[in-house]
Amino acid sequence: MLWAKDKPVLKRADTMRVLFTRFALLSLILSLAGCMAQMSENPERWVETTKMRMPTEKALYICHGFGCKLNYAFQPNAQDLEIVTQIMQDGQATAEAEREALGKAIQYFETRLGPLIGSDKDKGGLDLTSSGIAGQMDCIDEASNSTSYLLYLQMHDLLTHHRVSSPVARGFFLDGRYPHATSVVRQKQGKRHYAIDSWVKDNGVFPVIMPLEAWFQEKPAGLRGA
Repeated sequence: MLWAKDKPVLKRADTMRVLFTRFALLSLILSLAGCMAQMSENPERWVETTKMRMPTEKALYICHGFGCKLNYAFQPNAQDLEIVTQIMQDGQATAEAEREALGKAIQYFETRLGPLIGSDKDKGGLDLTSSGIAGQMDCIDEASNSTSYLLYLQMHDLLTHHRVSSPVARGFFLDGRYPHATSVVRQKQGKRHYAIDSWVKDNGVFPVIMPLEAWFQEKPAGLRGA
């Protein structure tokens, strides 16, 4: 990167990559417009639209490189399962406590996988110059990965008060907001949906958890590289 008068100036190659990333990201999120218009309780709807791979009881497939361009296969070991089981058991008392535990479990997985993928230095928000770089994640990667972690917990019967729903998207420039997506859980009692948004935080930091209707109305701060 070149510098002029203490301000960064992108080289031509970097500029082209930023423009291509904007177009690719917009195209992908526009294809997810239905996810914003209506809720789906089936995460497979998201899988059909993105390059996310559904987890199994023995494997997680981690998206990175923006738009799930890259995929990392990870097999949690017995210790991993023991740790997240304890985290979830500590949050069984109430739905609110369980959402706190879900955030902690996502924190654990991000911290565990960061050094393996290269996402340990991934910063919250979107840096458009990082598209295609291994370990860097946009909101599509983050929403997909958080959903994978949540489904893994669900597959091991560790969710008492919630079920995992499909991720949703918001903001299509028309309403003055940048496109963004998040993972979602539905509380069994009352059937209220909650966003679990790890994209706005650095890797390994507790995610934002809030009622989904509040998340839809939120207008985030400006994005790096935009």
